[in-house]
Amino acid sequence: ASQRERGRDLLAQVGLAHAENKRPAQLSGGMQQLVAIARAMALDPPLVLADEPTGNLDQASSAEVFALMRRMHAERGTTFVIVTHDSRLAARCDRLVELVDGQIDRDEPVPPLDQRAA
Repeated sequence: ASQRERGRDLLAQVGLAHAENKRPAQLSGGMQQLVAIARAMALDPPLVLADEPTGNLDQASSAEVFALMRRMHAERGTTFVIVTHDSRLAARCDRLVELVDGQIDRDEPVPPLDQRAA
């Protein structure tokens, strides 16, 4: 497929096929993050480093971006390493590595929601 076709396909996968001809300033923050994920997926990388992927987004947009990363992981096997200060986002990940003063302070799996203490 041509690069243009690949770009269109990726935009469709992130739910933004309708925004193909829009400029970044015409997109919401959440839409810009979805485009960034599509761009990161262009070469089918095994690993994506996501630095504060939901940092400037409202809760609904944050949930949409996180759901997309989960879907890309399930469908493509892409691993996402998410750097965040958002404890709610971190709690939704599979593994938590916490750094304190540049040192690993904690490295453990995050239990599934249905197995967490109330």
